[in-house]
Amino acid sequence: MADYEWARRAGALVALVVTAVMAGGCSLSRLGESMRVLEDVQAGAAPSALKEQTPVPVCETVTYRRDGVERVADIYRPGDGDPALAGLLLAPGADPDGKDDPRFVAFAETLARARFEVVAPDIPGLRELRVRAADSDHIRDALILLSNRRGEAGDATVGVIAISFATGPTTIALLSPEATGRAHFMLYIGGYYDIEAVITFFTTGWYRDGGDGEMKHREPNSYGKWFFAVSNADFIDDPYDRALIEWMGRRRLDDPDADLSQAVPRLGPQGRAVYDLLTNTDPDLVPALLARQPPRARAEIAALDLKRRDLSGLDARFLLVHGNDDPVIPETQSIAFAARAQQAELYLLDSMKHVDPKPAGLGDKLSMLSMMYDFLTERDQVRPPEAADNSIEELHTEQCRGG
Repeated sequence: MADYEWARRAGALVALVVTAVMAGGCSLSRLGESMRVLEDVQAGAAPSALKEQTPVPVCETVTYRRDGVERVADIYRPGDGDPALAGLLLAPGADPDGKDDPRFVAFAETLARARFEVVAPDIPGLRELRVRAADSDHIRDALILLSNRRGEAGDATVGVIAISFATGPTTIALLSPEATGRAHFMLYIGGYYDIEAVITFFTTGWYRDGGDGEMKHREPNSYGKWFFAVSNADFIDDPYDRALIEWMGRRRLDDPDADLSQAVPRLGPQGRAVYDLLTNTDPDLVPALLARQPPRARAEIAALDLKRRDLSGLDARFLLVHGNDDPVIPETQSIAFAARAQQAELYLLDSMKHVDPKPAGLGDKLSMLSMMYDFLTERDQVRPPEAADNSIEELHTEQCRGG
């Protein structure tokens, strides 16, 4: 405990000095708040100083409509009527529980305690472990809903947090004309840029250092490729093949060592093409194997590929957090994204394995403290309201599940 206290205080002191030197000054209160927020994130649902000092956040589930399409989102606000200082869109990852996952709820509550109005959209496809470019419609509409609400509060400041593969649909949403200018700062954790390079990595373990540098290898987590199988199974034309690939993917997600040998001979042409891609270990074969994928799968892969999109219209500030030695999406993906974004700060951590934080050393604590300080600095900016989108109609509000 004494070592932890020394590291915590030393990190705070160094962060204060670095911030003061680089920015010409430092808010001690914001620095202390940054430390409490990070501690609360690490604590999850367990007690923390932030929980002791702030009331329990309020959570409501809102059903709303835009252009005739109904959507659902949970909205978290500071408790006891404390005003939110900014809005924050929190995009859930691919998980069967979606926005209701207890870890996600704890994270959203931390952010509400940090005086954000947090909107967490329900994205049904991600609950089914299917990532689609069309998921961007849910994110776009939730962003417009939040922007309208913040405009009514008199300060349109809005941030966005997206994690892992959700960074793709989130970026596509930010590029849509309806969302332009409605988000001012982004926190991406373990995100991607070049979808073909990601597929190459999680199937073969090979990736290019620096994006276009020499090829390097590390052992990938098998989660990535079997998640890919589930996500793309419904693009297979033959119903039997479709069901078999989905079964194989979910079986391996549940048990990475599950025996699939009896299922492989029963695969048809498209199912076999998917299986051959997932079990290939030669990076030079990946382009040809991708070309053999079902047509609808190839189209979806192209739609999700951020490398094919013009990111020059993203004039918001990006804070990119990625783990060194990430076994699912290599950190070179965030490095490549940072090189294409107009405003980006990159935080590479030894203590993060994809999106799961591990015990951090002093260097990582300092990096995270610097990131959170910048994040809360953006929260505290006051920005004039955007024009309201009158196509948004809130239909029904009720207390969140378990709230």
